[in-house]
Amino acid sequence: MEQGHPWIYASEIERLEGEAQPGDLVDVVNHQGRYLATGYWNPKSQITVRVIAYEPIEAMGAEFFRTRLRQCQEHRLRFVADSDCRLVYGEADFLPGLVVDRFNDVLVLQLLTLGMDVNREALLEALVDVFQPRGIYERSDVSVRLLEGLEERSGVLYGDCPSIIEIEENGLKLEVDIVQGQKTGYFFDQRENRAAIAPLMTGWGGRSGIRLIERSKVEAAGAAETAVPSAIGSADLVPVNPNGKIVTFPHWDGATVLECFAHTGSFTLHACKYGAKKVTCLDVSEHAIETAKRNVERNGYTDRVEFVVADAFDYLRAQVKGIDDRKQRGQGGVDTSKKLEGAAGRTWDVVILDPPAFAKTKSAVPGACRGYKDINLQGLKLVNEGGYLVTASCSYHMRPELFLETIQEAASDAGKLLRLIEWRAAGKDHPQLLGVNEGHYLKFAIFEVRSK
Repeated sequence: MEQGHPWIYASEIERLEGEAQPGDLVDVVNHQGRYLATGYWNPKSQITVRVIAYEPIEAMGAEFFRTRLRQCQEHRLRFVADSDCRLVYGEADFLPGLVVDRFNDVLVLQLLTLGMDVNREALLEALVDVFQPRGIYERSDVSVRLLEGLEERSGVLYGDCPSIIEIEENGLKLEVDIVQGQKTGYFFDQRENRAAIAPLMTGWGGRSGIRLIERSKVEAAGAAETAVPSAIGSADLVPVNPNGKIVTFPHWDGATVLECFAHTGSFTLHACKYGAKKVTCLDVSEHAIETAKRNVERNGYTDRVEFVVADAFDYLRAQVKGIDDRKQRGQGGVDTSKKLEGAAGRTWDVVILDPPAFAKTKSAVPGACRGYKDINLQGLKLVNEGGYLVTASCSYHMRPELFLETIQEAASDAGKLLRLIEWRAAGKDHPQLLGVNEGHYLKFAIFEVRSK
């Protein structure tokens, strides 16, 4: 607490002086009686006090919330280009137990604690005053509320809240289902990480033997004249394949990309935006893939994306098995009468792994390590030589150093050498409060992959 952490556990409290109702504000003092902070109190929760101020305040009224929300607004205006973003991020915005996301002109909020829940009317008044939304929708249908002695709940709190809303991220249009979608409907935390894949998406044409030469030389050689898109560097240069023919496909220099755990296709969209040649978009949820299809279509990328509904672990293993089978056939001594599965044995220039949290508790960490190792091991085997693995973990209990160690173990088993190109966390609309490790949950890495 005195180190700046805003949580006070039941085991850290010596005694309560005076009377307080659950959800009330209490002052926190040290063993000498010196004032430390003010927070809201809930004896049913292991986190008994959550600090909301470091000076005495009387109540969490509408004016208190207006002041805090304006500070949240100022931060986003300064650091986040898109208006669609996370507006309030709990403890890191000095509003513990509160999450607010903005989707177009609708706010979606989660009230995760009793202290926030009992002040919902004052909060709603302030949200309307500061952000002037068309509607406010609650998605407090999360199990963590049960630990606070609260029921899960969801529904319209204010105004008009259509279930499907179109938002914009990094110049891309996406639909968000605020009613049935995961969490609040969309994961804003990876916004800047999605943009970070841009350098990976082009520069691959040379591997297919495509080169840029002067148009006049092509014409002099008798190649058929064909209208081609502006080539890299100069309109006087055109892409030509090994047979000397002009390449007309506009994304000839793009990467082949596999996105696993795609959800509604956010990395797929960014890959296409930045020039990918072909993207495989995979998720186990048919509903998520149907949404991804609509997102791809609304951005005009349908011709470059294939969709797969499958378990990512099973799909990756099937591709690796296909590669191994082909190698064995090439070496002889294998029953070749058995037909190979046509879809197995594929590889990609860039493999993206963005799985859900494998470790939601500390006790789940060993199992999570096995899961992260397995998924990255299979993914690494499917990256073309000199290609890239893009991998993430949103498990708080999977600490950064452990995540990197797990990936290194996977690389060793796969016979790969990795160069770390990018190491990131959540975006600037998810600020990190120093000393509060619980907020440092997202790890995102880009590795160049080479064989030993």
